[in-house]
Amino acid sequence: MAFLFVLSVGLIAGTISGIVGTGSSIMLMPVLVYAYGPKEAVPIMAVASVMANFSRILAWWREVDWRACAAYSVTGIPAAALGARTLLALPSHAVDLTIGIFLIAMVPVRHWLARHDLKANLWHLAIGGAVIGYLTGIVVSTGPLSVPLFLFYGLSKGAFLATEAASSLGLYFAKSVTFERFGALTGDVFIKGVIAGSSLMSGAFIAKRFVLHLEPDVFRLVMDAIMIAAGLSMLWNAAQP
Repeated sequence: MAFLFVLSVGLIAGTISGIVGTGSSIMLMPVLVYAYGPKEAVPIMAVASVMANFSRILAWWREVDWRACAAYSVTGIPAAALGARTLLALPSHAVDLTIGIFLIAMVPVRHWLARHDLKANLWHLAIGGAVIGYLTGIVVSTGPLSVPLFLFYGLSKGAFLATEAASSLGLYFAKSVTFERFGALTGDVFIKGVIAGSSLMSGAFIAKRFVLHLEPDVFRLVMDAIMIAAGLSMLWNAAQP
């Protein structure tokens, strides 16, 4: 039953994130925590995120801006590995608390970013990759930060979805390798990650036909609601004895 629940939520999360460029980890993580616990859920989500981002690259392969991807990844990949190592040193309740606070805090941060007409270049992507990469290693998703960064660079629609996914792929892969190196990514955890990732991949291909029809205001409201609900769920888990 746990697998079916994860697959169902994963399909919905993969579809939504395939449309808006983020959100799959935010939606699926509370379910994984409920089913497997926070320490196991984080590496499971890392594997699933690798698959989800790879599927978005496949769906929009011709749209990837490889220069932007390289600038972001060259600093983001080592930073993500460092962040993942930091995460493994934290107790389970601290993991829940950190993720929950981060998700809720991203709502006002995203609104602040949206009010400022910022422009980004390759240097900004490299700096952002280092900061966001480290946070990605610690928390489950930094999409609310990486999404505006790539939008400020000037990408949109398919090019945005493909380039953000290609850039995030390296970060989540580094995170997964770090988990494996320090014994957190066992064979059983890897299989659970593949199962969750398969549903996210399916959702990404379903989403492609809807990308051009999503209203921006609807996207913003949905993402705010998802982040607050997921954040409160993680804080609830942290409060349990």
